[in-house]
Amino acid sequence: QVQLVESGGGLVQAGGSLRLSCAASGRSFDNYAMGWFRQAPGKEREYVAGIRWSGEVTYYADSVKGRFTISRDGAKNTVYLQMNSLKPEDTAVYSCAADQIPYRTYVATEEYAYNYWGRGTQVTVSS
Repeated sequence: QVQLVESGGGLVQAGGSLRLSCAASGRSFDNYAMGWFRQAPGKEREYVAGIRWSGEVTYYADSVKGRFTISRDGAKNTVYLQMNSLKPEDTAVYSCAADQIPYRTYVATEEYAYNYWGRGTQVTVSS
């Protein structure tokens, strides 16, 4: 059974940092891009960051560019999201997802490009 399990969320003050992890099991995602999305209460889910299957290309939403860093460890089948300089507007449930097409040449930002999803981890940033 393929699973993506997020961890590392929590409550942090504005300006603080958190590191989210997304551990995959049931299969390897080495050949697939991975992405992070978030959904705040009452809002649509939005793209946050993605990393190409090869790891050398990343893409970020403008709202997190320069503050968040996505990375992956193939040996651990895990993707990370380092979040620095957190703001109250970053409060949301963060979910990781795996692209459905192997070796995609670009990092997709659309939800429909991803077919495996984790259940999410809550990130709350207090002002």
